Amino acid sequence: MDFITAHWLDIVTTILGLAYILLEYRASLWMWLVGFLMQALGIVLYYQKGLYADCGMEFYYLSMTIYGYWRWVRGGVAKKALPIRHFPKNLILPWLLIIAAVWAVIYWLLVTFTNSNVPLADSFTTALSIVGIWALAHKYLEQWFIWIAVDVVTSVLYFYKDIPFKASLYALYVVIAIFGYLKWRKMVVSD
Repeated sequence: MDFITAHWLDIVTTILGLAYILLEYRASLWMWLVGFLMQALGIVLYYQKGLYADCGMEFYYLSMTIYGYWRWVRGGVAKKALPIRHFPKNLILPWLLIIAAVWAVIYWLLVTFTNSNVPLADSFTTALSIVGIWALAHKYLEQWFIWIAVDVVTSVLYFYKDIPFKASLYALYVVIAIFGYLKWRKMVVSD
């Protein structure tokens, strides 16, 4: 019982996270509501565990859930639902540069202003997630590749930080992301 009491927030956010990824796999709008709840609780969890970049990232995710919902509902041609498409090639280099810059800034902030003992991994997953959620909001097929990289590193990081349920969830996310990519690839609209 002590274990459950100590990990209740981890357990609840894990259940919400599982619902979220399954709804994402189905390309369901409900994903955004579940994500909002999961991220609000994640702020508390990550702060408690000293994952400050992840904690800050949850505030970005909260705003992106609102934006993502709006994009999916009204962001397509003639204000219709947004179709699944490919990530534009002309955005790859700018987004890679943004990831590198954000990674460096967050790393510096963590090393300079926090007691984080995992600043490299925490800042990496945060920087990459910024692009991942943006790509998801735009329904780009390749967002699944971004999430696979984030999920692998996050799973290891969370096991290390004693967040076992979420760590296991992120390991499962890797598998679901592979199947999600295969499913979305069948639904992609050619550019």
